[in-house]
Amino acid sequence: MLHELLLALLGYTGDLIVDEREHRQSLGLPLSPDAPISDERAFKLAPDVSFIEPSERDLIERLITLGFYYRELDRFATKSRNLSWIRSPNLSPLERISELSKKKEEKPSVYRRAIANGIVEILSVYRSAVLHIEQNLLSESLPILATVTQGLNKFYVILPPLYELILEIERNDIRGGQLLNLLHKRCHCGVPELQTCIQRLLWHGHQVMYNQLASWMVYGILQDQYGEFFIRRQEERDVDHGSSHADLSRRLSRLSTDDTSLTDWHLGFHICLDMLPEYIHMRVAESVLFAGKAIRVLRNPSTSFRFHDTASHQQMQRGPHKIQGFVGRFPFLKEPLVDSKLSGEELFPQSEADKIEAMLRDLKESSEFHKRSFECAVDSIRAIAAGHLWQLVVVRADLNGHLKALKDYFLLAKGDFFQCFLEESRQLMRLPPRQSTAEADLMVPFQLAALKTISEEDKYYSRVTLRMPSFGIPVKSSQVDLIKGKLNAAPPNVFSEMSLDGWDGIYLDYSIDWPLELFFTQEVLSKYCRVFQYLLRLKRTQMELDKSWASMMHQDHVEFSKHVNDSVNSSRPQKRRQYLKPAWRVREHMAFLIRNLQFYIQVDVIESQWNVLQARIQNSNDFTELVGYHQEYLSALISQSFLDIGSVSRILDSIMKLCLQFCWTVENQDGFANTAELEQITEEFNKKSNSLYTILRSSRLAGSQRAPFLRRFLLRLNFNSFFEATAKGVLNIVRSHPALPVLNQP
Repeated sequence: MLHELLLALLGYTGDLIVDEREHRQSLGLPLSPDAPISDERAFKLAPDVSFIEPSERDLIERLITLGFYYRELDRFATKSRNLSWIRSPNLSPLERISELSKKKEEKPSVYRRAIANGIVEILSVYRSAVLHIEQNLLSESLPILATVTQGLNKFYVILPPLYELILEIERNDIRGGQLLNLLHKRCHCGVPELQTCIQRLLWHGHQVMYNQLASWMVYGILQDQYGEFFIRRQEERDVDHGSSHADLSRRLSRLSTDDTSLTDWHLGFHICLDMLPEYIHMRVAESVLFAGKAIRVLRNPSTSFRFHDTASHQQMQRGPHKIQGFVGRFPFLKEPLVDSKLSGEELFPQSEADKIEAMLRDLKESSEFHKRSFECAVDSIRAIAAGHLWQLVVVRADLNGHLKALKDYFLLAKGDFFQCFLEESRQLMRLPPRQSTAEADLMVPFQLAALKTISEEDKYYSRVTLRMPSFGIPVKSSQVDLIKGKLNAAPPNVFSEMSLDGWDGIYLDYSIDWPLELFFTQEVLSKYCRVFQYLLRLKRTQMELDKSWASMMHQDHVEFSKHVNDSVNSSRPQKRRQYLKPAWRVREHMAFLIRNLQFYIQVDVIESQWNVLQARIQNSNDFTELVGYHQEYLSALISQSFLDIGSVSRILDSIMKLCLQFCWTVENQDGFANTAELEQITEEFNKKSNSLYTILRSSRLAGSQRAPFLRRFLLRLNFNSFFEATAKGVLNIVRSHPALPVLNQP
């Protein structure tokens, strides 16, 4: 009887202790070997056993439940550790198909296999205890049941909770990070023995996670065959979230057909929240994601970038080459582009990989998971990856030179170039753009301006292309997506918001190579284009106002020369001057406002923010920080230029439209023509300019940090209190007519 009890404690039933499920099988109800874990205890004493006392029967019934728990845990471990789903190279094609179909049904899990290894360790301790009990029983002259009970008492607090654990895992199909999360919650209990066992299971689960982290953060390889890691490829989410991400991925792949690193960086991977354990903060997961993507970029440099290095080396042989601001900080990179055989080993040395691997190995060998140590290690690894990516983008790829080029062309720092371009294209822009040839028509003055103002040493001009949105132009199907991709660099409001004329859609396209595509995304170029269009309209308006003054003075001199010797009409020039003085005055008001607005944006906003950005670049060696600084730089340009305030930007657009309309009206006016249109333009301009001043001087804007130099701009506008007095006059006029609705106020 005692030997059968010992066998039952190890999961083997017989005649005295039976398994009810096996009993049902003998009655014609077969029990599958892959049957799920039983949710009711099936080990019972045979009903025909009558020689056992009721007290002993209860004690045996209680003991054999441990055998049932052992068998179910052993079945779970055996099933989870089954390696038959691994494909054998010797299988025939038909066998491989059947194995694949079986694998999909079984849904293998490396995390479950790791937990099963921990369960096997615990069960081995249990088996050793049973073996020790058997030895004690054999050594005793009179074996008693109390020996068995005393030897297995400690397992009553271990095996039942473990059985409930695997039952929940089986029922809810828990795997991956969800399994780690479940174990972490079960660790918080008041039973030290049980806590030690579950911590051991969690340790085994963390071994798998650390292996995946090492593969991802050391080699940039996502080792997750069954979707259990919290870092996943993007394609899995595209199926669930529509085709918008897939369309963007295809567009990015067209922009860099030879390199997959760009697509991987922007859309290749994401954090799967379902598999992210709750005890790992989202910030830490984002650091893991960034570090792995950075390592992928560093270990897989673009072939085009290697070719670029070779070409740069040839240029360096002709003359000295310096990277301003960075050479002194990195002596070993004083000639960063001389190596024509650039490889991942140079961008990410093996010593750094060994350092990262050592950090993860220390975490892996720790008996417990320490959240603080884990976060510190991830932050250190992220800093290493970000530092090497910073060296690649800033030093090797000459980031500062490209930032300066974007400032020169998109922010109109090369004022002489754009002044020449606007003068060359002035007559063309007086006519409506032709849909079929507008861009080609603009290229002529654009190239002429470049010949006059751009030196041959400017190696960035070749990357700049002038673009004009076109509609109704027949293009090949292969060009449609390319045009859409280019238009994404233009701001989304090019066609929807108010436009001065058909030429307002002009924007620039800047050719970006690897690895700068990681820094200058389409969103970043879109912001640059938004500011460029605004500045170009402003500069064009200022030029037209200057040209209109020259035109008016020319007409005045012609009129004076005609009648200087005419005694009859000698007073005509004086009358004409007296008649046109209001037009001259309003033109001066327009030019004064536009000039001060230009000065404010170019000097107070762009130059000051550029100096801040340069100082931050000098003091930074982290790629992520650099991206954040650049985003702050662009956001400051947009916010301090009022492009994100709808009311102000609409007023500024209206003012520029009125200025151009005034210039064209004045130049087309002949002699003493009807000036009703000029009076209407003057009245409308006064209302808009006063409204602009009233909004900008409000405490909400002038006192906020979003525009630190706004007070200087207002001081220059209102240096003689003219704007303030005019604005008060407008308000007084409005107050004196209370019958007018509020909507009619300027």
